[in-house]
Amino acid sequence: MKPFLYDAGALIAAERNHAAFWRAPHSYLTAGGVPLVPAPVVSQAWRDGARHVQLARLLSGCDIPPTDHRLARGVGELVGRAEVPDPVDGTVAVLAAQLGARVFTSDPDDIQHLLDHMGPIGKQARIWALS
Repeated sequence: MKPFLYDAGALIAAERNHAAFWRAPHSYLTAGGVPLVPAPVVSQAWRDGARHVQLARLLSGCDIPPTDHRLARGVGELVGRAEVPDPVDGTVAVLAAQLGARVFTSDPDDIQHLLDHMGPIGKQARIWALS
C-alpha cells in the first residue's frame, strides 16, 4: 500500500471539516494505513493549540517524519531548480517522490511543478487534489 501524505492545505481542510478531505483517505485508513505529515507542514498549519482540536485529533493518527540534514539539502536543491520559494511544498514533493506516496493537496499544480523538476523519481508520486 502506497503511503498517503498530507500537505498544509489538507490539514486546513481537516480542521474545517471539509467533506472531501474525510472521504479521500477513508479506504486507506480502514486498510490500516497511517498517513504521513512532514514536520514543516505541521508548522505551516498549526497556529493556536486551543483552536486546533480537530487538527490535533488528526495528527495523533499520523506519522510525522523529521526533516534531517539530507532531506533539507534535497529540498533546497529542488526549490532552487524549480525556482519556487516554498520549502514546505518542496519537502512534501521530495518525501512523496522518495516514498512513491499519494499526496493529498489543495495545491496540485504547485506540487506537480516540483515533482516535474525531480526527473524519473518525481513520477513515483501521485497527487490527489482537494476539490
